[in-house]
Amino acid sequence: MKSLADSSLKDIALTALAPVIWGSTYIVTSQFLPPDRPFTAALIRTLPAGLLLVLWMRKMPAMQYCWRLLLLAALNIGFFQALLFVAAYRLPGGMAAVVGAIQPLMVMFLAWAVDKCQPVAVAVWASVAGIVGMAVLLLSPNSVWNLPGIVAALLGAGCMAGGAWLTRRWSIPLPVIALTGWQLLLGGLMLVPVAWFADAPLPHLSRIQWLAYAYLSLAGALLAYSLWFRGIGRLSPVAVTSLGLLSPLTAVILGWVFLGQQMTGLSMVGLVMVLGSVVWVQISSRRVKS
Repeated sequence: MKSLADSSLKDIALTALAPVIWGSTYIVTSQFLPPDRPFTAALIRTLPAGLLLVLWMRKMPAMQYCWRLLLLAALNIGFFQALLFVAAYRLPGGMAAVVGAIQPLMVMFLAWAVDKCQPVAVAVWASVAGIVGMAVLLLSPNSVWNLPGIVAALLGAGCMAGGAWLTRRWSIPLPVIALTGWQLLLGGLMLVPVAWFADAPLPHLSRIQWLAYAYLSLAGALLAYSLWFRGIGRLSPVAVTSLGLLSPLTAVILGWVFLGQQMTGLSMVGLVMVLGSVVWVQISSRRVKS
């Protein structure tokens, strides 16, 4: 029993690294990337990482799973990454907290409406607490409202929730690294025409900008998505998506530490509520599983 508990904690910790890494997207985008090129950033983040993983694993998906893989790639990578960078360019780290705030409730709704699973009351209340914590952050005096950025963040949360739920529901028979690689590759290819027509050409890049793009691709896509899909296979969808709240939490802390973005007493209350809700969902999910 002790080894099972240790294994579960390890799975939670490794999966949590993914949204923590994603939380750094906002500060990297705002401080180091060329301005106003969200789809190009999403493309550079996903396509090279996917190509590397596919070439490394050399595992082809079975034909009957191809349409499922395409839909997962669109939700988890194509749509989500495009919307994520739109939000990252338009919102400061604190306002980007809306990304992922409603993911756990979305997953629970899908499980109830489609899978006929009764929602766990503790998990529902913990997720609501996370949303309230995000609302407290959003309503702080220093918040900057940008409607397109907020809409992009909310749509991105919906895509990520649907992708996490379907990834667990379908269980495509591929190793985690191969599944990650194919989704990144296909999602990146979906972004090619969007970046080509919607974004301006890239200017001459400095060394720092090259390093920023490399970090977003290798850490933010290759490593983070490998850990994320591994977690989806081992933890409940609600537990996984609740960890997504660590992404805005990380964004807020990085903005506070490195950019001098003010943290009021109200904002601190929101952060504590978000972190508490994540822990609450993990504990309740482990109890239900056991």
